[in-house]
Amino acid sequence: MIDKTVKVYLDTMPFKIEGRAVALGLFDGIHEGHAQIIRKTVKAAKQNGMLSSVMTFSGNIKGSSKSVTTLEERLDILSEFGVDEMVVLDFAKIKDMEPQDFCMNILKLGMNAKALFCGDDFRYGKGAAGTTEDLKAFGREYDVAVKVFDAKLLDGTDRRISSSWIREALEEGDVELASDLMGGRPFSYSGVVIKGRQLGRTLGFPTANIEIPEDKITVRRGVYASLAHIGSKVYPSITNVGKRPTFDDGDFDNAETHIFDFDEDIYGARIKVDLLSFVRPEMKFDDIEALSKQVESDKIMAKTYHAKSGIMSE
Repeated sequence: MIDKTVKVYLDTMPFKIEGRAVALGLFDGIHEGHAQIIRKTVKAAKQNGMLSSVMTFSGNIKGSSKSVTTLEERLDILSEFGVDEMVVLDFAKIKDMEPQDFCMNILKLGMNAKALFCGDDFRYGKGAAGTTEDLKAFGREYDVAVKVFDAKLLDGTDRRISSSWIREALEEGDVELASDLMGGRPFSYSGVVIKGRQLGRTLGFPTANIEIPEDKITVRRGVYASLAHIGSKVYPSITNVGKRPTFDDGDFDNAETHIFDFDEDIYGARIKVDLLSFVRPEMKFDDIEALSKQVESDKIMAKTYHAKSGIMSE
């Protein structure tokens, strides 16, 4: 849940006299490079008596690419950094602004920005024509400090950490690499538990099912060792992500989670499921018996993972 002490402006500007230190970016996935920018923004604001603000964007920004984190998830995670406020601009409404107009009307007049922080790949304005060098020039002209951060590299590699790399890892089912890129935070799905066909329950394998949002990436379809967050409690679990090909069950992907040693009615409850380790790819079985046998094997694999991780005893 978003920290209620954090002010959120949705498609509007603060228009207040207080000076601001502003972190700029989409921040999809909120990886280690993003975290560095936001922490420095918060620190600079505190040191200089300013408000700390994160400016991000909603809407279809990456074209056909789906997001690692939904807008709601991004705001939830961003609030954990101790920022004072978050400003969310509708990308469709600003994408055709000239770079200089964005700087003047949004950053200077709308935000009263006194310091700007962004990554070296930040672009803005019509056709993404505005560069970090343009931002620095604006800063010099209007006495706005601009700090541009070089990309962070994953330890032991020469590759820059990026949201696109996270998406690539997730599409391959490498949720552990994705977690490393996000500073140890697991990739997750969240939503309200819905009633399915209750086939798992008839097999002695009840699941909590949530729909995957259309704008959020679907990981490699298959089975994962997972953790289920329900309220303030966390439970070891196993999750299937996909379309249940054995039952020819629809065109939409779902995340179906079996929570170990759990027998409560949570229909209608909101849960979050962290995907920790890939167990196997999605498979189509000839019959229910073959599926049931594989499910038992999957449970053993997931429990072994949880035991080795110290999450549960074998």
